[in-house]
Amino acid sequence: MTALARWCLKRRVLVLLLWLTALAGAVTASALAGSSYSNDYEAPGTESGKAAQRLESAFPDRSGDDDTLVWHTDKGSVRASAVRDRMAETLREVENLPGVGSVRSPYGADGGERISQDGHTAYASLTFGKPAEELDEKQVQRVVDTAKRAAGDGLQVEAGGSGISVTETPKAHLAEIIGLAAAAVVLYLAFGSLCATLLPLITAVVAVGTAAAGIGLLSHIMTVADFAPMLGMLIGLGVGIDYALFIVTRHRRGLRAGLPVREAALNAVTTSGRAVIFAGATVCIALLGMLILRLSFLNGVALAASLTVVLSVAASVTLLPALLGLLGMRALGRRERRRLVEKGPRPDRPTGFAVRWAAFVERHPKVLGAVAAVLMAVLALPTLGLHLGTSDQGNNSATSTTRKAYDLLADGFGPGSNGPLTLVGELDGAGDKLAFDHLPDDLRRTPGIAQVSGPEFNGSGDTGVITVVPDTSPQSQATSDLVDTLRGEVLPKAEKGSTLQVRVGGVTAGYDDFAKIIIGKLPLFVGAVVGLGCVLLLLAFRSIGIPLKAAAMNIAAVAAAFGVVVAVFQWGWGSEALGLGSAGPVEPFLPVIMVSVLFGLSMDYQVFLVSRMYEEWRLTGDNRRSVRVGLSETSRVINSAAVIMIAVFGAFVFSGDRMIAMFGIALAAAVALDAFVLRTLLVPALMHVLGGANWWLPGWLERRLPRISIEPGIVDPTATAPKAPHAPEVPNAPEVPKVPEISKVPEAPEVPGVPAVAESPTAPVA
Repeated sequence: MTALARWCLKRRVLVLLLWLTALAGAVTASALAGSSYSNDYEAPGTESGKAAQRLESAFPDRSGDDDTLVWHTDKGSVRASAVRDRMAETLREVENLPGVGSVRSPYGADGGERISQDGHTAYASLTFGKPAEELDEKQVQRVVDTAKRAAGDGLQVEAGGSGISVTETPKAHLAEIIGLAAAAVVLYLAFGSLCATLLPLITAVVAVGTAAAGIGLLSHIMTVADFAPMLGMLIGLGVGIDYALFIVTRHRRGLRAGLPVREAALNAVTTSGRAVIFAGATVCIALLGMLILRLSFLNGVALAASLTVVLSVAASVTLLPALLGLLGMRALGRRERRRLVEKGPRPDRPTGFAVRWAAFVERHPKVLGAVAAVLMAVLALPTLGLHLGTSDQGNNSATSTTRKAYDLLADGFGPGSNGPLTLVGELDGAGDKLAFDHLPDDLRRTPGIAQVSGPEFNGSGDTGVITVVPDTSPQSQATSDLVDTLRGEVLPKAEKGSTLQVRVGGVTAGYDDFAKIIIGKLPLFVGAVVGLGCVLLLLAFRSIGIPLKAAAMNIAAVAAAFGVVVAVFQWGWGSEALGLGSAGPVEPFLPVIMVSVLFGLSMDYQVFLVSRMYEEWRLTGDNRRSVRVGLSETSRVINSAAVIMIAVFGAFVFSGDRMIAMFGIALAAAVALDAFVLRTLLVPALMHVLGGANWWLPGWLERRLPRISIEPGIVDPTATAPKAPHAPEVPNAPEVPKVPEISKVPEAPEVPGVPAVAESPTAPVA
């Protein structure tokens, strides 16, 4: 790390050019190649996945997305000649537009079922020539504009479906702008220097920009979810700014202590940089834990997010020191530089609220710990009612055309019309075909089914399709129960005595199968991620209690964050006011991604907090002092980092995407609780209560464990740096390695000019 930091400082202009070249090259390549993101949640091995594959091979004309054009009139009927003529002409225009495969009008011989019983609502089935992720946005927008031109004189026309939703993808990067602006305010309040404020922002933007372009290229190689770039940006901005914050904070302390710019930067990267690498590695390991699930949909998310974190760490330990070298003493504010010239170097000692808070926790650990535990338990209670499912266009903003089309269909044809089930039968002979012909009669007698249409057969007659419209909405638990009833009772009876095999597909069935796979593998995933974290902390802190407490804190943070998500998104508390649409289920893959990301982020705070306590424990053997000193010296930077993450994550509520907003609120809530309740209240309170047991490790295990060391990242450099030049002359010099600052910067005794710092406060300016 020292050699890398020295190389980057010496060749700072070259490092800056290399990063800018990488950014420009990645963006250019991504722009030329485009992207190939996917929103396909189907798992090929499930029943719904097999049904979809059979349907696609037997009916290739249905390979595109099936969207709808819906029109409604409050007065009169959609069968009236004026409405009929206007919409028939509009549908002909739409069918002739580029990118449109076919349009099935309700005014044809077989279209009566697409007109509501009250005659006020009708819809046309619109099939695009390509899947939604491959559609040209301009072509889809022409379809929407052409359809909406027919509206007027009491006629409402809306468009819905996954293809139409392409036109509602957020265009402006409002969330990123708001997040960066909020982070800039926090950084300026923390640093008091505009130049120092810009350093973490520049580092994060360059890293995230390069990663975003790389994710676009990655989508051509493997399946990458359409929300992966936004999720990567959300995580990258949060961790990128935070990692740079830790290093810049250390650098500024070195400057105030009297170190020259180059040595302050070298010391900051050598020490805090190691903690940043460790923290980034834990985030990546947690994200890559999603590979355990063996779902191609999540594999792309894991690699995309990990790429963003890797580049954020790389920029923090290479680009940032180069920028620090270029910036010089301007990393300090004018007032700080003037004070340094007038009064000389000064030590940074924790003062004010941080010290008072640490002492307060020390005096009342049991009461404060109990309050924190109760608060986390209360916030986690809604998690008991968690309903996993996939949101649809019924959860979109009430002003969007897709939401309006969804509501019109639900009002006119029943809530199940927005998510019909598709029964796909594999036929082998006349007996199977006869059994499949009789199946609709059995389905109509099944409770929970509103409408049955079909059967339809392909040209070769080996595949049949029946469409079932449930009484309830796609997101309803009753619809999921209907799927189970069909699979477990109705279809086995119909198949009895024949070789017929019928599979249930469709939106709800696919989402249920996807959720069941994740839920089934979730215990293994959580166990692997949390277990690995415990091993890393065990190696770092040589303690049994520290890893176990960290695991409990991570689980508490995730549970409480899910409680907030359930309240906002599933119960709908404030969701419409925030522009997040109506209440609905929680995305089935959110627990996996949340556990991955929060595990890594929580490890960051755990490392920076406990490593300072551990260092003090090794020096003094006094647990009370160790916890008090560690909390007072780390709480400010941890809280600043948390506020930045909360601002960045919370800004993604304005992304215009419900799924990304769900991630943003979940992560913001988790970070807030982790930093302000767990790490600065519950963890130190528990450590005071447990006393020396915090650091207990069996002797046999101590002898067998390999040793790794992590710098706390925020230790006062003044305690050691000025002594470094004289260390070789001290008779008991072998004891010096006990002080982490000296042991981590072995080059300090060879640095020329450091003694001059102690003699002249103007030396750093030179």
